[in-house]
Amino acid sequence: SPSKRRMQNVTVTGIGLSFLIYFMSALFGYLTFYDKVDSELLQGYSRYLPHDPIIMSVRAAILLAVLLTVPLIHFPARKAVLMVFFSHIPGSWICHILVTLTLNAVVVLFAMYVPDIKNVFGVVGSTTSTCLLFVYPGLFYLKLNREDFISPQKLGACALVIFGVCVGLLSLVVIIFNWVDQ
Repeated sequence: SPSKRRMQNVTVTGIGLSFLIYFMSALFGYLTFYDKVDSELLQGYSRYLPHDPIIMSVRAAILLAVLLTVPLIHFPARKAVLMVFFSHIPGSWICHILVTLTLNAVVVLFAMYVPDIKNVFGVVGSTTSTCLLFVYPGLFYLKLNREDFISPQKLGACALVIFGVCVGLLSLVVIIFNWVDQ
């Protein structure tokens, strides 16, 4: 039965496992290449061990993970596009298929023309993570709480929103300047 405690356990377990996997990958990447680690770790290993069975099995596992993850990611993206742009059209299969094909085309074009995945992670991290961690919680508190605006809690929420916007913009500007320098 769903409960807040079970959801917290699932979340903590998922985040803990993700942290462990990323930490181990970073540790082994650093211990192997020291300061010469590429942003895509498998490319570094493939350069030195192109046909190693372990590297090939990790590539196959990543391929399987991507293949199984894409439908999970496309469902909310397609649903959001349909709700925002095509909510006036009642349940059209043609619209559903066209939005799915367009999303797939955009993903393929990004994969072909973005030279390094760190660029994508940088933009996504500077925009969405700052919004999720700082901006949205502050805005939700300001919207839902009925206190006076001058209260310490609401001023703290305003400070959180302003801080999040500043960090997000600063991060995005730094990323763009790094692109220009390259």
